Amino acid sequence: MNTLNHVAFIMDGNGRWGKRKGKSRNYGHIKGVETVKKIVKSAIKYKIPIVTFYVFSSENWKRPKKEVNFLLKLIKIYFLKEIENIKKQGIKLNIFGELNKLASDVKIILKKSSDLTKNNKKITVNLAINYGSKNEILSALKKTKKKINIKNFEKNLYTSYMPYPDILIRTGGHNRLSNFMLWQLAYTEIFFLKKLWPEFSSFDLLKIITKFKKIKRNYGGI
Repeated sequence: MNTLNHVAFIMDGNGRWGKRKGKSRNYGHIKGVETVKKIVKSAIKYKIPIVTFYVFSSENWKRPKKEVNFLLKLIKIYFLKEIENIKKQGIKLNIFGELNKLASDVKIILKKSSDLTKNNKKITVNLAINYGSKNEILSALKKTKKKINIKNFEKNLYTSYMPYPDILIRTGGHNRLSNFMLWQLAYTEIFFLKKLWPEFSSFDLLKIITKFKKIKRNYGGI
């Protein structure tokens, strides 16, 4: 039976879900945050040490300015409102991406949230914000001062201190990685779901974990 250390999520479909409900894309994003909270609680229950959420990609700046501004405001408001509760739950927050390109008020609240939870040990929740895997790989290469090999290169990735994802779950019906953790997902078991992210449930997660534990993982062998 496979050991499960890390589950990553591409949370696709918030905007489409909001429109299907006769409301706005932003309404879908609000509901998407509620799903994140629910899945984190489930991950604690299922004893998953690390979960990673693709919150905002480096390509998401191409979306309408009004939606981008709402997403960044939603991130800020969420942490201002929830950080003490997050801390009490024993959640350690780790945030990675090109954070220097975010507005200063967003950067401040993200850093404060990470600092307040850095000693928590129940679960690590990674949030990829303004993240693009190609940029991460290029940055890691530039930082690799010693001989370039896999070991030295991986020390400079955002994820250098953690096991790579065992499972990637993408909701929304699209079967693609969208520039997310391309290096780290080399031997990850990938599950594509048609459900939109606000529809994703704890039971869906449990079903995938059950399937994962029965998979024979060869890592190139037989």
